Amino acid sequence: MNIKLYNARILTMEESREIFMGEIWIKDDRIVYVGDGTELPESCILWDKEIDCKGNLLMPGFKNAHTHSGMTLLRSFADDLPLNEWLNHQVFPVEAQMTAEDIYELSKLAILEYLTSGITAAFDMYLTPESIADAFDEMGMRCVQVGAVNNFSQSPELVEEMFLKLNHRSALQSYILGFHAEYTCSKELLEKIAALSQKYKAPVFTHMAETEAEVKGCIERYGMTPVKLFETLGMFEYGGGGYHCVHMTEDDIAIMRKRGLYAVTNPGSNTKLASGIAPITEFLKAGVSVAIGTDGPASNNCLDMFREMFLVTGLAKLKQKDASAVDAMEVLKMATVNGAHAMGLMDADVLAEGKLADLIMIDLNQPNMQPLNHIEKNLVYSGSKQNVIMTMIGGKILYEHGKFNTPEQPEDIYAKANQIINRIRNQ
Repeated sequence: MNIKLYNARILTMEESREIFMGEIWIKDDRIVYVGDGTELPESCILWDKEIDCKGNLLMPGFKNAHTHSGMTLLRSFADDLPLNEWLNHQVFPVEAQMTAEDIYELSKLAILEYLTSGITAAFDMYLTPESIADAFDEMGMRCVQVGAVNNFSQSPELVEEMFLKLNHRSALQSYILGFHAEYTCSKELLEKIAALSQKYKAPVFTHMAETEAEVKGCIERYGMTPVKLFETLGMFEYGGGGYHCVHMTEDDIAIMRKRGLYAVTNPGSNTKLASGIAPITEFLKAGVSVAIGTDGPASNNCLDMFREMFLVTGLAKLKQKDASAVDAMEVLKMATVNGAHAMGLMDADVLAEGKLADLIMIDLNQPNMQPLNHIEKNLVYSGSKQNVIMTMIGGKILYEHGKFNTPEQPEDIYAKANQIINRIRNQ
């Protein structure tokens, strides 16, 4: 479909390019023009749709750089508990009863929420990769999956199979090597994942240094922190990164800088589970790239990038006791450009000719976005999901003015999710 978006404020997220009035042309799944309309391409395009943006903001979609979509089942199911008790006594027993079909249905519920939050791609780690891919493909949502191997589910062999299969399945799908965490994996499993990374010269992602107990346990087992352990195993020779990265030493951060690793912060989850505050300022000073994820809907419980952006900067200011810590523009970059790069989505980081048409429209004509003193800072400090009035992925509008353009009605997705939780509760 050929779509022309005009009369828009445009935030491309390109370095040193300020917001300007202009238009964006889209042909099929790609952007073919971004500009102020004074120097238009010579080629003539017959438009299938022309949208007057009425001065609202077009910008790249947010990239949710860490989530577990299928865990929508557990939203508000097991709250107000310490992480170890929450995980071992509430989450794992329920997950043991979930089928691939369940996760397919529950992932679709998460996708609806991503669309309302302006999220155009999710970095998903969960139990049944192929049914997750089915859900995202059906809904038209971009997904990068990461391996979740641990002592109880999946295997290095499955991770390799999915790496080879899902990276060639569809334009919306890709797959990155990974494992759940040090504390859920034997050393033999860790060594096998490191070997896969070296075999394919591929990055690896994992939960890393989320809690003090995790780090302490790793030191007791191996005499070193998780980051140091992974370094000695050759896990990160081809890059990758860690989710959470809360309890980090100076040596850990130095390793991340050396290997070009991404720190994917999840402040909502870390706050709710009392895991701590990630050292965002230290990462930035060291030159470590930071991306943002919501974590899963069981531990957050909200898949909302606006809330995460505010928490990233707000908690950093509290931690540093410095109101100037972690500028809002840096946070906006984390939620868009850095997230895309962490996920390997190099064609979906900024709005520019040749890039994927993964973009969102922000309604500026609402009280929380006025006055327009500084639109970018409004997004981080006062922005809300209510301001997202369009979410486009691959040139297709999937959410517009509160309505979903998806194959299945939201009410049917909600009903299936409730049927699944009621079945599991009664087993």
